[in-house]
Amino acid sequence: MNTKFLSILVLTIGISTFCLAGPPPSPNNGGAPGCWPPPCIPIDGGISLLIAAGAIYGGRKLYKTKKEENLL
Repeated sequence: MNTKFLSILVLTIGISTFCLAGPPPSPNNGGAPGCWPPPCIPIDGGISLLIAAGAIYGGRKLYKTKKEENLL
């Protein structure tokens, strides 16, 4: 096997063991819930900007491709 491939494989397997999730917290910890009322994470904040940026980037690439096809 290639040494580079083998080292990447070993590194990937070694790092993946650190990425495993731990057990969930006990519900009987006596503390307050992390967030109340439940919908406490705003989903629309950055996702709408990312979608808009992706649409603009895709439109620009499509425009450039169409423009190059017309020049050829």
